[in-house]
Amino acid sequence: MTTTMVPTTARRRTRGPFAGLRALTLSESRLFARDRVGAFFTLAFPTVLLLVLGLIPSFKEPLTPGGPRLIDVYTPIIVAMVLSTSAVQGLPAVVATYREQGVLRRMRTTPVRPQTLLLAIMATMMGVTLVSTVLVLVVARLAFGVPLPQSPLGYMVALLFTGAAVYGLGLLVAAVAPSGRAGNAIGTVLFFPLMFFGGLWLPRDVMPEMLRTISDYTPLGAGAGALQAAAAGSWPQLLHLAVLAGWAVLTAALATRFFRWE
Repeated sequence: MTTTMVPTTARRRTRGPFAGLRALTLSESRLFARDRVGAFFTLAFPTVLLLVLGLIPSFKEPLTPGGPRLIDVYTPIIVAMVLSTSAVQGLPAVVATYREQGVLRRMRTTPVRPQTLLLAIMATMMGVTLVSTVLVLVVARLAFGVPLPQSPLGYMVALLFTGAAVYGLGLLVAAVAPSGRAGNAIGTVLFFPLMFFGGLWLPRDVMPEMLRTISDYTPLGAGAGALQAAAAGSWPQLLHLAVLAGWAVLTAALATRFFRWE
């Protein structure tokens, strides 16, 4: 009887895209920590912005008699900014840099698939996002008395849907950006209109009706609206969840269609 020997590389490839994920995630986490500027803007800057806004006297005043204060309204918006910063600025720059340097191409000839590297990058970014989100909520509560989300389950659902939408957008940028510099530039250009419709400069509560309607159909506008509703104790509007799900599916499909390994 003849015994067929399976090459070691082939045997290792059968482990699937999760082979080596833990080691790569740890490696990506270390690389992220070494980038002090990037780490500051992703981890600490949202909390610093919250502190600055909270020290402005007008932010401590209710928008309407008996209603929420401006700082209460802005806390979910800053959480949405946390998601947007890592998804459309951090993720595309890292993936496009690896493509530009040929890392993704070379990994296709190794037992560890390039898809595993993408998963490791995503896991790192999501972990950082989670830490930054918790930091914002804790500081808002301790420093300014902002209530914790009154609907925890609704808040988690809003976070997941918003994360899926903005990370899908980030993957789409990563799919088409030819270099790390281009990925960072495209992400930055997208970041500002996303945050405008998310209410960073003009809160959604005081937007003109037409502008708010447009905001409802953007990833950060729908995301901020869903987070604000859950923070106030309501379930996120089905419109906002449907918009976020639509963005997530559309951008993921386009990213898969146009993604290049080299």
